[in-house]
Amino acid sequence: MSTPNTTTAAVIPFQKILNQPKMQRSNRTPTDIEENIKRLRRLILVEGIPSEADHTLRPRIWKIFLRVNDISADEFAGYVARGACSVREKIRNDTFRTLATDRGFKERVSEEMLVRLLEAFVWRNHDRQNSPSAPRLNFTYVQGMNVLAAPFLYTLPSELEAFYCFSRFIEVSCPLYVQPTLEGVHRGLKLLDRCLKTVDVELYNYLRSKNLSAEIYAFPCKSICFPHIHISYAQETAVLTLCACTPPLDQVLQLWDFLLAFGVHLNILCVIAQLLLIREEVMNSPSPMRILRTFPPLEALPVIGIAVTLVRDLPAELYEELVKHPFEIR
Repeated sequence: MSTPNTTTAAVIPFQKILNQPKMQRSNRTPTDIEENIKRLRRLILVEGIPSEADHTLRPRIWKIFLRVNDISADEFAGYVARGACSVREKIRNDTFRTLATDRGFKERVSEEMLVRLLEAFVWRNHDRQNSPSAPRLNFTYVQGMNVLAAPFLYTLPSELEAFYCFSRFIEVSCPLYVQPTLEGVHRGLKLLDRCLKTVDVELYNYLRSKNLSAEIYAFPCKSICFPHIHISYAQETAVLTLCACTPPLDQVLQLWDFLLAFGVHLNILCVIAQLLLIREEVMNSPSPMRILRTFPPLEALPVIGIAVTLVRDLPAELYEELVKHPFEIR
């Protein structure tokens, strides 16, 4: 059990890094940034972010990991002022369901905040596609982005900062996860099968004997996120949303600290870790899908610990594929 003194002590190492003059000044070098990112990663892995003791730490650290430096209130306000985008109805069909049973989330993040952020993102990428330096990938709203936006709106102190963090996250960290074909998600599900076969062939073979591949068993999201989706699609959403739809939210945020620090590709191993935590129950069940449909609440620390261990068990080529699957265009 932590005491006020131990909690304060946990904050100090993070503050030392974040409050260094070279992290504050505008002319900090890339080397300065990378050195401190490495130190923050190490702290997150060993200690975790003590966000209860200092609620400013997580948003500051997320912005550093995402390399969000320049934000424009005028630009964001301009997107919002345009009003309804072409996919507003699609957005509205999803936003009211987002983490609907999480009272803390609903108290802090309104549906209108979600709609504003997602519509601004659509307008931003409408403009980018019409610019001379248009990116190779097109972005619009796809189902599941409402859940990916939720942690940013909950964590960041303003809609403005949440918008730029979310945009950077989607466009750089996992662009293939939100293409209309969900290309990155399907790659991730195939990699999940291959990784599971590598780290636990007995469990893999048992699930296959029940005709369960990752496309089917990859942990269906709770109905709080996608109550209207047919089950075969719902099972993709735990990969698509990086476990953001698996309660409780405080554990999701702790898991995202890890994913933003080390890469969203590790969510595939986090999904496997959750399966390994209920391995005995699954192996002893004649109908394991019943267990997977009522997946237990997320526990970030054991999941992260197992995921880190699994990295060492993967062949280099397989791990390289895992790293690249959210963003590499083939």
